[in-house]
Amino acid sequence: MPQATTPDGVKLYYEEIGSGTPILFVHEYSGDWRSWEPQMRFFARRHRCITYSFRGYPGSDVPESASMYSQQHAVDDARHVLDHLKIAKAHVVGLSQGAFATAHFGRCYPDRALSLTLAGVGSGAGRDGHEQFKKNAQATAKKIRAEGMAKYAESLIGNPTRSRFKQKDPRGFAEFIRNLGEHPDIGGANTMENYQGKRPSLYDFEDEWKKLDLPTLIICGDEDEPCLQPSLYLKRVLPNAGLAMFAKTGHTVNIEEPDAFNREVWNFIALAEAGKWTPGHPEAIGASPV
Repeated sequence: MPQATTPDGVKLYYEEIGSGTPILFVHEYSGDWRSWEPQMRFFARRHRCITYSFRGYPGSDVPESASMYSQQHAVDDARHVLDHLKIAKAHVVGLSQGAFATAHFGRCYPDRALSLTLAGVGSGAGRDGHEQFKKNAQATAKKIRAEGMAKYAESLIGNPTRSRFKQKDPRGFAEFIRNLGEHPDIGGANTMENYQGKRPSLYDFEDEWKKLDLPTLIICGDEDEPCLQPSLYLKRVLPNAGLAMFAKTGHTVNIEEPDAFNREVWNFIALAEAGKWTPGHPEAIGASPV
């Protein structure tokens, strides 16, 4: 079983396939290494593709200590996977919690990223509601400790940001819920409490975002309401970012609309590698189109 060992002794499960320029896929809170299967199959045609599980997730070690979980751990673990595979630079693609990790990976280790894709990014990270989001995450962590991840997975069946996925692809949605219910209770609770429940707001890093000129693609479903404004914010503050909005699409965009997602990211990576994904004109903000 392929595993990368971090400096603090945590073994991270990963899988890789294909050859070419590397792409590292970083999953959401409610996902794991399996969440990127449609992307692994598609992008392996031309790229070396790597998917892995966060610490506390299926296949990886599940530390019991809460102190071994945080947003920074997730950022650093992405780098440790690349180090283990002796990959100097990769395109990094993240969804939701993984998009937070991807954004901060670019901020902390810009020399290790060829590009950044931030999908479903920003839930609970705006200026309004951030403290309440963290309180809600702490409360959810307590429920997971008491009731388990299978019960938490059931709660997402009625989540409005996931409902379009359920409507479009009942079979895929059922698989998503089933996989989530298999997550270790300790890992799920510790991640919810110490990553989701303690992460800073994206807006706290505005000065650093303005200096991050890596090619960046932001993807958001138009029914992923919590991520709409943060996605637009990042589009405006990151100097070399583009924003793709998918109509009638919710939070789990890469498996809800895999074909559209793959084509959008494929085009982005091709332009980035050709040096043609370039910054826009700052003066366009507030300008008239006529």
